[in-house]
Amino acid sequence: MTVLQGDERASLQDGGGDVSLSSGHGAGPVAGTAVPSAWWLVDADQRVLAGPFSSRLDAALAELSSPGVEVAPLYPAHGIRREDGMLVSRFSPDDRAWLAHLSDQLDRLADDWDALIDDADPLTGLVCEVAAAVAEAGLPLHDCAGRTDSRQLGGVCLTPAPGQHGVLVSWTQHDRMALGRVRGHAADLAAQEVMNHAIAGVLAAFGFELEPFGEASGHVVRAAGSPPGLTEWE
Repeated sequence: MTVLQGDERASLQDGGGDVSLSSGHGAGPVAGTAVPSAWWLVDADQRVLAGPFSSRLDAALAELSSPGVEVAPLYPAHGIRREDGMLVSRFSPDDRAWLAHLSDQLDRLADDWDALIDDADPLTGLVCEVAAAVAEAGLPLHDCAGRTDSRQLGGVCLTPAPGQHGVLVSWTQHDRMALGRVRGHAADLAAQEVMNHAIAGVLAAFGFELEPFGEASGHVVRAAGSPPGLTEWE
């Protein structure tokens, strides 16, 4: 990539299309054959500033490798660039892989979710959001329902708490610790407490509202605006 100063534009060409990265005044014209669906650099209004790129990483690196070009914050996005320079979003291979992974994680939820919560309940959307945040942080969900061969591995437990208007979040160690106590009871309790607080810290950093729950250092993630306290269900 060659970066030009002032009003000149940087030429960015990647397999079938050539889009300019300007100095912050919108997308330049596309020359050559249009790419139906690809990665692009877009601004907050979904206006294409550069691309196409073959991967999210290439799109993210494009701005970093363009010193001297002053533009608003840009974001990698996948889709089709319209003639007016706006992006029509489309699922990328990364998106499809992520959705498959999230679906696999949601299959690990406890049977209580099927017994107590229906699809119309707000907690259904909340648990999906929490599960996505946990997975994005790189943490696995615990197979509370025992539907896979990895139940003994442990992970994050998401338990419905309708009376608390939220989702109870806690950590489960590997069966070697949780059941076998191979490192002793004190180590088991310490690991439980440390991991519970670590998960709560991650979710709080992601913008979720949490409150401590019970004596075991677990936390309840509440839906935004939900009232605190117990109900008759509890």
